Amino acid sequence: MWLLAICSMVFAMIVLGGFTRLTESGLSMTDWRPVTGWLPPLGDAAWQAQFDGYRQSPEYQKINAGMTLDEFKGIFWLEYLHRLWGRIIGLAFAVPFAVFVYKKWVDKALIIRLSILFALGGLQGVIGWWMVKSGLVDHPDVSQYRLATHLLMAFLIIAMGLWFALDLLASPREPAPAGLRRLSSLTVAIVFVTVFSGALVAGLNAGMIYNTFPLMLGEIFPSEGFQLSPWYKNFFEDIPTVQFDHRVLAMTTFGLVLYVWWLCRAQTAAVRMRSNVLMLAVLVQVLLGISTLLLVVPIGLAAMHQAGAVVLLCTSIWLRHSIRKV
Repeated sequence: MWLLAICSMVFAMIVLGGFTRLTESGLSMTDWRPVTGWLPPLGDAAWQAQFDGYRQSPEYQKINAGMTLDEFKGIFWLEYLHRLWGRIIGLAFAVPFAVFVYKKWVDKALIIRLSILFALGGLQGVIGWWMVKSGLVDHPDVSQYRLATHLLMAFLIIAMGLWFALDLLASPREPAPAGLRRLSSLTVAIVFVTVFSGALVAGLNAGMIYNTFPLMLGEIFPSEGFQLSPWYKNFFEDIPTVQFDHRVLAMTTFGLVLYVWWLCRAQTAAVRMRSNVLMLAVLVQVLLGISTLLLVVPIGLAAMHQAGAVVLLCTSIWLRHSIRKV
């Protein structure tokens, strides 16, 4: 139950991070104080010092020049809450974990697993600052590579936490053919790859163009795409290509889940139930993605799309965990 609560907190963290990015609040805090950063600025002098630091950033100078202190506070609070929530998750993990170890309620193998999970959480904070720093140098945007790393780490943490929780719950595992097991594992992997692709789309603001579906302004692949050299950079830095890749991966994920769902029709009731939930999750996620694109990335819908990716990952892990060798 503790691990599931941690997963829920990480889920909320991912959604809050999405709002922070979509409202362009993530670069409002230009310093990182891991130990002393619990408190927000207290008093006018502290607020002015924080604002002065922001005014040295590329985002202020190139986008928000002339912003008032009150307007700055509006973007500051989201980033502050995002960082504060990360610290709270760390405490919510560390304190019960220490009690469990002290009481000898966990064996050595589980201590190692949970220690790795805790270390990844600490590393995530470092990655978050590494990402923010990329937007404080020359350009008022974070690196899409660092954004993708930050998001994938969050997904990895919630995936591991959920898997460990399911192990501890000792939920029944049904026998299933090797092919179905491999395909369910592939489903988890393709969700991760699609999330990585979506992070590149977000980092390049690639969702703001080609807002038609299924064609991209009348073309299957936009003629403006794949113009970078060397060729492999197009998959990570060319905006038309990156959006096309995300579309293809999303449809591939949908097709794979549909096939897995069909195969699960011949399995036990428990496996069928989990596959039904997975099928529902991917349907909702596809609808959210298409709607977000057609409506040119409204903040609320885009945040729901990011949350839907977490739900899709968790349901795919839930299905994979429920089956074992015949």
